[in-house]
Amino acid sequence: MPSPDLVPRLARAKFRAWHRGTREADYIFGGFFDTYHSAWGEADLAWFETLLDEDDVDVMAWALGTATAPASFTGPMLEALRKLDYVRI
Repeated sequence: MPSPDLVPRLARAKFRAWHRGTREADYIFGGFFDTYHSAWGEADLAWFETLLDEDDVDVMAWALGTATAPASFTGPMLEALRKLDYVRI
């Protein structure tokens, strides 16, 4: 269960993740959120919020491995994003 102070931020992040403007981006961002958010702490949520501010095309390229993500995004969260095991279509 997330800490109470993260609940409103998680709700905003979920909405932003599932309302990107294209179905493909919704599946990447929203599916990732739905699969992994329950284990996130402050740092993980901050990483995801920063990711939500990036262009969809860039993030999808990082997830698919067709472009290199900036160093600020490297780490276990990016590795989880690249697995694409959260896309359920």
